[in-house]
Amino acid sequence: MVPSFVAGGQIGSNWQNDSWVFGLELDASAAAANGSNTCLAASHLIVSANCNAGPNLFATGTGRIGYAFGALGKTLAYLKAGIAWQNNQGDVVNNLEGKIQRQEKTHFDYGQVGSVIGLGVEQALTPAWSVNVEYDYLHFGGPSVATASTVQLPPLAILPANTTSLSSNYHIGRVGLNYHFGADPEAAPRSDAPPYATSAGSVPHIPYAPGWSFEGGSRLWLSRGRFQWDHGAFYNDSALDPSILISRLTYHGLNGLSGEVFGRVDSPWGVFLKSNLGIGGFNKGKMNDEDWLPHRGYPDVNALSGQSNGRFAYYTADAGYDFLRGTNYKLGVFVGWAYYSQSSDSIGCVQVAHPQERCLKPGDTRIIGAEDTQWNAPRIGLSAETMLTERWRLNADIAYLPWTDFKGRDYHLLRDDTTFSEQHGNGGGGVQIEGLLSYSVTNNISLGVGARYWAMWTNKEADSRNCESACDRNPPGFAKYSTERWGTFFQASYKLN
Repeated sequence: MVPSFVAGGQIGSNWQNDSWVFGLELDASAAAANGSNTCLAASHLIVSANCNAGPNLFATGTGRIGYAFGALGKTLAYLKAGIAWQNNQGDVVNNLEGKIQRQEKTHFDYGQVGSVIGLGVEQALTPAWSVNVEYDYLHFGGPSVATASTVQLPPLAILPANTTSLSSNYHIGRVGLNYHFGADPEAAPRSDAPPYATSAGSVPHIPYAPGWSFEGGSRLWLSRGRFQWDHGAFYNDSALDPSILISRLTYHGLNGLSGEVFGRVDSPWGVFLKSNLGIGGFNKGKMNDEDWLPHRGYPDVNALSGQSNGRFAYYTADAGYDFLRGTNYKLGVFVGWAYYSQSSDSIGCVQVAHPQERCLKPGDTRIIGAEDTQWNAPRIGLSAETMLTERWRLNADIAYLPWTDFKGRDYHLLRDDTTFSEQHGNGGGGVQIEGLLSYSVTNNISLGVGARYWAMWTNKEADSRNCESACDRNPPGFAKYSTERWGTFFQASYKLN
């Protein structure tokens, strides 16, 4: 999973029959994405490679079908499907092969046709303008890569020549602003005005409170997490190369449960404050420790450990302004701060790439290491809310993190001398997205279900320093860090107007 940003435009046409809306759309987007993973790991006797890939262009052609409903008939829920195209580029470079030296990269750049399905909600602000929130899933195949046969010793085994293929899948969340040609851009919404006006226009307006209002409550977040640390190599103990890796630690499958409290205050002038605070834990997951150390007699080591005593905590705090506000919707911008921390212990050790090299005896589940991380970042984002009916409400928040500050420690307890690595990084970026569908049980109490995705990463100038008796005895090495957490949450809230 690679977090990224996309921006682009679309053009299309709609036809409406009563409450049903049919349409065709073409869109194109530019992407800023770059992900890496271990690849071509045919055997523990063969040095595996570090594959970097990043799509830079997307285009889709889709048909969609939707249904107009809600207050004034101005809300459209829709499904879409069609074909997609991407341009993907990247490079492949072998990891550390003993003597550290510059290596030529194998570069790839190709276009690929795939498929797309999606769903979304569009809200008409006026007959000419509307906003929408959409989720798309894109699937692409890729070129085939031939791998040669290899001989493995010991035990004697021949790995036959084979063919491997590349594939990519993308989960994309979009927020869009649309202009409907042929409509009066200055006209106010009317029950008999397109787009999407239906007989539901007789539904009374659902005004937001003109004065002060407060909403607060609690959430239960069921989530999965991932953390990756790439440790790079030196040239002649001086210059760094971010492409050649010494090791990679990947923590994945970190299924957790957290509880949080949240609140939002809205003023009569459109200014609002909002925040949430949560804490949780996990005792599931795996850690893959991949090392490329040919001086030990084999080029690739992959050790697998379990995760226990996992803990994570987080908060966000924002101040914003609703620059669009209607009888049944509001759209605002905000700035704020985000914090996320995570720690866990690694238990047990099983060699995957080189089974003859044993970390621990089978069944030995002692703690062999630990990881402790903290992230801080400013937030810039959009906050949207619309009443779908008199009782159903849809909320969406999307925040861009233009800069991150990362600090961490990685503890090694299985070595003869206990050591740890100091981890530092900043720059980079991140994204935090969530959507919520809620139902008003009473005028004050509501229940809802939502989805959330958070990701943060450092730039390529991050570093790590191995510490034994003192940290300053070893020079820092190249490192890159990234973390993700995503899942579903359930919400109960109380609102005062």
